[in-house]
Amino acid sequence: MSHALVLPAAPSRIDAETPADAEGVEALVIAAFGPGRFAKTAERLREGSVPAAGFVARQDGRVIGSVRLWPITVGDTRALFLGPIAVDKAARSDGLGAELVQACVEQAHRMGVGGVLLVGDRPYFERFGFRPAPQAMLPGPVDRRRVLWLGAGVETVCGAVRIG
Repeated sequence: MSHALVLPAAPSRIDAETPADAEGVEALVIAAFGPGRFAKTAERLREGSVPAAGFVARQDGRVIGSVRLWPITVGDTRALFLGPIAVDKAARSDGLGAELVQACVEQAHRMGVGGVLLVGDRPYFERFGFRPAPQAMLPGPVDRRRVLWLGAGVETVCGAVRIG
C-alpha cells in the first residue's frame, strides 16, 4: 500500500496547463535548470513525446510553477514520468512545489496507470509516497538513488523505461 501525503483541502492554486502557457513554462524551466538540463537522461524520455498532462500555477497572469507528466512504460507497466518540476525562485518556500506534485499524483490515479516514476531528491519526494525504484532502467546514465516510484495500482516496477 502506498503512503502518499494527503494535503488538506484548500483553494487550489494549480490549473491544467493550456497551450497559452507553453512559453511561460519553457521560460520558467530554463530559469530553473538552465541549458544543462538537455544533457540529462530524463530529457531522453521527453524528446519526441507529448505530455500526458501538465499543471501550472499562475500569479498575475504569469506562470510561476510548472510540472508535466509524460507517458512511459516501465517493463510492461504503463506509467507516467514526472518532470521537470519548476517553481519561480520567489515562490519556492510556500508549498507550491508540493501542490504541483500532489496534482500529478491525483492525475495518475485518474488516468489508471500503474504509477509515477521520477528522478529526484528522495527526502523531498518520500513524503508523497515515492520509494526507490532500483529495477527501473532508464535509457542512459542516472544516479540510481534518485530513481523513485509511486505506485498507483502497481507497487513496484522492473525493466527498461521507454517513451509511451
